[in-house]
Amino acid sequence: MFVLAAPRDTWGIPGQTFLGIYLLAALVVVIVSAARRNAILAGSRVAKGGGQLGPQQVAFLNGGDQLAIWTALGGLRGAGAIGVRPDRRLATGGPLPAGLTPLDRAIHHAASRNLLARELARDEWVTRALGELREGLQRQGLALTPAQRVAARRGAFVLFALVVLGVFRLFAGLSNDRPVGFLLLSIIGVAIAAVLLARVPWRTRAANAALRDLRRSNIHLAPASSPAYATYGAAGAAMGVALFGTASLWALDPGFAEQAEIQRQALTGTGTSSGGSSCGGSSSSCGGGSSCGGGGGCGGGGGCGG
Repeated sequence: MFVLAAPRDTWGIPGQTFLGIYLLAALVVVIVSAARRNAILAGSRVAKGGGQLGPQQVAFLNGGDQLAIWTALGGLRGAGAIGVRPDRRLATGGPLPAGLTPLDRAIHHAASRNLLARELARDEWVTRALGELREGLQRQGLALTPAQRVAARRGAFVLFALVVLGVFRLFAGLSNDRPVGFLLLSIIGVAIAAVLLARVPWRTRAANAALRDLRRSNIHLAPASSPAYATYGAAGAAMGVALFGTASLWALDPGFAEQAEIQRQALTGTGTSSGGSSCGGSSSSCGGGSSCGGGGGCGGGGGCGG
């Protein structure tokens, strides 16, 4: 309910009127932003079971750059194309298998220069190959581009502006000796909504669905299933690492994983993924609201909004 301004009203706007407009504006921003985010985060569906995705694509979606590197290592090791020296530096092994990806070639090139496994994420060739991998997933609608992530956050920027406006109104109301309790609660609610909308995953819901399908259809590759990687070949070994992490690399070749310091990298976070958070692509919304009910809290034209 809007009321006429009184001489002592902050900014010449009754507190109850300001609070109503403030909450309505925040609600509209949240609804529009949620709809926008939902469209951006949907992505493009892939075939049931994720059959269009290779192990390194799966690894990037599942854990970012570092897991993609470990997956390529697992595939090359499974094919006998790379090994590790006693000084823990990588080395090339047997002939290269067919169907190599740019990341496979980059890591094999790094192994020919005897890099340490923990140095791969900083290698120029590997970095370039990871960029190509990321861009390919973005084109498929499985990973978000930087522009899409900014677009998904725009609603949060507007809400943060509303928070700033509310804080100015709060201090103005305090200096004018007006009640500001409900305004303070509203500012907190809007700030929480802004933080939630600012959190944007880097993969889409279509990617989440594909990963779920792949885990179900490849449960036989999980380390707990004691898979015979020799039976599934290099591609199976790589997919096991992509879906179930470094434990699969240890199950494939414990000696190689130990000498290459894979576990140490996993524990210390060496070569952290540049993909960002791997949260599942769900959007958050702020529910509930504030009201000025009752007979005493909002009366007299002073308002609960300062």
